[in-house]
Amino acid sequence: MEVDGSEYQAQIVLAPSRPNITGKRCIFLAGTTSGDDWRKSITGALSHLPITIFNPLRTDWDSSWREDRTFEPFREQVEWELDMQEQADIVVIYYGPETDAPIALLELGLCARFGKAIVACHPEYRKKGNVQIVSQRLGIEFLDGSHDLAQVVDRRLRALLDEGRGSHS
Repeated sequence: MEVDGSEYQAQIVLAPSRPNITGKRCIFLAGTTSGDDWRKSITGALSHLPITIFNPLRTDWDSSWREDRTFEPFREQVEWELDMQEQADIVVIYYGPETDAPIALLELGLCARFGKAIVACHPEYRKKGNVQIVSQRLGIEFLDGSHDLAQVVDRRLRALLDEGRGSHS
């Protein structure tokens, strides 16, 4: 996409990095971490936009880490995720079929009333009915599956970029 006659490339920020933000708008990729790499697909589809993408996946994650607030690497991850979700203009949440995704449900609860969530559920996600009802009640855009997710996020981002309401840089 060209904005003001210039080509842009998305800034990808992986946890727990905290660089200066260069994108005009920011999105956070919440949701299921197991199964297909939906984050890679959506990042690739949006990389041409002048945005910052917050991706909570970290290459040094160790499943033996204690999920305890006193364990520094775990605390750092959770605080990074909370900070980046608050900073994001859009929070994309995908629920895959492999897990009930309790953290992703929490993430939806944190952003549901702020008008910045876009939700997609795999057809076999076990808690899909709950997510559908919450989405419907709160006017959250809900997708059945992830096949159109990148296009929906792209459309919302373009609308935000066209508004020209400041920048995150």
